[in-house]
Amino acid sequence: MNAPQKIRLYDYFESGNAYKVRLVLSQLGIDFERVHLDILKGETRTAAFVARNANHRVPTLEWPDGRCLAESNAILFYLADGTRLLPNDAWKRAEVLQWMFFEQYSHEPNIAVARFWHFSGQATENAARLPEKMEGGTHALGVMENHLAERSYFVGEEYSIADIALYAYTHVAHEGGFDLVPYPAIRAWLDRVAAQPGHVRISDDVGELVDWAEDD
Repeated sequence: MNAPQKIRLYDYFESGNAYKVRLVLSQLGIDFERVHLDILKGETRTAAFVARNANHRVPTLEWPDGRCLAESNAILFYLADGTRLLPNDAWKRAEVLQWMFFEQYSHEPNIAVARFWHFSGQATENAARLPEKMEGGTHALGVMENHLAERSYFVGEEYSIADIALYAYTHVAHEGGFDLVPYPAIRAWLDRVAAQPGHVRISDDVGELVDWAEDD
């Protein structure tokens, strides 16, 4: 297995989890390579990729020395350490983690899954489960709306990876059938996040796209 010449992101472009990593790399000005793997075609289940991530999921970040790190929020935490995107104060860092755990346990399993079912054409076969996902996603949005009603960002009035983690799937929640009109605080927060320096959209082609087949 040949290691990349610079940080390499194994990516699925439609994935909000992968988008988190593209966004933080862009906002921190880190040059990176990107390998697009189509999860719908099973491209993360090859032996070469499983050697990098035994859980065969994207995003996975690989360093030139061959080290690999998986799980989007773990990647965000590592990259943001020592930067403006992660507070130095121990309590605030714990609050950042609190919201990142909330994103993975209460938000992403509902909003992201509903969106995936829609764009992958699986909404019909999962119709019986969809109301549960909508209920859970609506609850998560309500928690966020209440929290943001009196503050600009999720932790300490400063933009952080907590905001990046929650922004990724919230700003495309409508693609999963969620209506954000009843959530004015969330919509104002989305605008603030989108105005941050170095912001890129989920549809922006960032990073150097490389053909992994030539590398292995």
